[in-house]
Amino acid sequence: MTPERTERLTTVLNKRQPDLTVVLENVFDPHNISAVMRTADAVGIQDIYILNHKIPPHRKFGARSSSSAAKWLTIHQFTDAEECFAALRKNYQKIYTTHLSTDAVGLHELNLTESVALVFGNEHTGVTDEIIAMADGNFIIPQVGIIKSLNISVACAVTLYEAFRQKNNAGHYNQRKLQGDKLDGLLNEWGFVEE
Repeated sequence: MTPERTERLTTVLNKRQPDLTVVLENVFDPHNISAVMRTADAVGIQDIYILNHKIPPHRKFGARSSSSAAKWLTIHQFTDAEECFAALRKNYQKIYTTHLSTDAVGLHELNLTESVALVFGNEHTGVTDEIIAMADGNFIIPQVGIIKSLNISVACAVTLYEAFRQKNNAGHYNQRKLQGDKLDGLLNEWGFVEE
């Protein structure tokens, strides 16, 4: 690997935020998943969780909509909700779902500088009751239109850029959070990825 490539990859890895992730529950359209991956990469997320416990697992994701972001991310796929949440609880302090309910708080009220996993449900029915019951709370994206929902990839982008704003203001992107074997392993793995 050339010194220039090493420097470029290291610069990106130094901005990764291992305390922020996205969970996609039963999202049908692989292009929506890929669009979320592209946004996740853009804001420095490394790990993505895909939970398909009501639909078959995805074999691949839409390369066009992700601009091949999937090859730069660590994707964890689950078919069991409890297993997925056990893995999330090991790595994140809070888990929030996007769900319109009486106890939901506005997106801007969340503290997204803490260690957090954000769950987005599928295109038709949203997050399942099972997942809502396992989460620490619900949030909504403030809207004033007649239609009270956004496309999943748009909702995720809006949410992740609010997280980016909060984390950037708090200086999270000025300090390297990936360390040791995780950092070295990704740098080595990325060295073999074609751009």
